[in-house]
Amino acid sequence: MPASHPARRTAGVAPGPPSGVLNIGEVLRELAEEFPQVTASKIRFLEEKGLISPQRTRAGYRKYAAHDVERLRFVLALQRDQYLPLKVIKDYVDAIDRGERPASLPGGMTLAPRVVSDQLSRELSAHGRRLTAETLAAEAGAPRRLVDDLVSFGLITAVDNRFDEHALKITKACVQLEGHGIEPRHLRPFRAAADRELGLVERVVAPVASRKDVASKARAAETAREISELCLGLHSALVHSHIARMDS
Repeated sequence: MPASHPARRTAGVAPGPPSGVLNIGEVLRELAEEFPQVTASKIRFLEEKGLISPQRTRAGYRKYAAHDVERLRFVLALQRDQYLPLKVIKDYVDAIDRGERPASLPGGMTLAPRVVSDQLSRELSAHGRRLTAETLAAEAGAPRRLVDDLVSFGLITAVDNRFDEHALKITKACVQLEGHGIEPRHLRPFRAAADRELGLVERVVAPVASRKDVASKARAAETAREISELCLGLHSALVHSHIARMDS
């Protein structure tokens, strides 16, 4: 990364790995507490996608500096807690690498990948929290009745009586739609359309997803995200093209 983005070592910044360079096994031990599911294959997959660029020894072994580990923490946290596609994360860190000040990430976050503090870790973890029905209703500004209706019509689903961040986004949208007279029972076609889209995506990625190795599974998940984003863009364009005709 450019000199204009030095790694800050201030109060509250998580301690990095020891000075010097690490091999991939040592990197996994550094990340184990925060990301216990990460494997060497996953790290190599992120390298293949250009998200990290460790140096190599003459014998070809990877060696990871402190900033490589911090960058890995950043990428893995955004994937886990913000559900961001790797392409979005890569565009952001590439802009920082060029010395630019990129626009904020989805959700308004503006972060430098070499600075991963305890506060940032807490902020990112908050996006992975699980909400009770009461908390979901309170944070979405929704009556409890609406939450129950959304569950009844299959628009949100609880796992172990807890809802995720996606359920919160859906509920917030439905609160506003209800202000236009659109009730959950009117939104069942959206659930059906989402299921059809998911079926299409699963068929496309099935050959890769069926492989046993972690890198293939990660690649399948990333491809699924990219196809989903394209489908959403297509849907939006089709709807807007019809709305535009209202003015003509």
